[in-house]
Amino acid sequence: MAISSPNQPRDRRFQLRATASEETLLKVAAERQGVNLTEFILRSARENAEQVLADQTRFVLDEKQWKAFMAVLDRPAIDKPRLRRRVQEPHIAKRRS
Repeated sequence: MAISSPNQPRDRRFQLRATASEETLLKVAAERQGVNLTEFILRSARENAEQVLADQTRFVLDEKQWKAFMAVLDRPAIDKPRLRRRVQEPHIAKRRS
């Protein structure tokens, strides 16, 4: 679900404030990954952002939950007479004219 591509030219600037210990932690982690600090921070932030967005659009069910979910989807629709009447009524703006 990559919204951004790491191959696009970087023409935007972020300014971040961090504590000395946060800076050290990030620098050491970036060094261990073999990348510079900018690359490490952006890669980590991008991966986290993509996961946050994916969590809002995907869900995982075990087999029992999947069967229950599919059973609900497969059952016949329940007739709702009041809802049916509301949907068939003209739009409120059209009723006033």
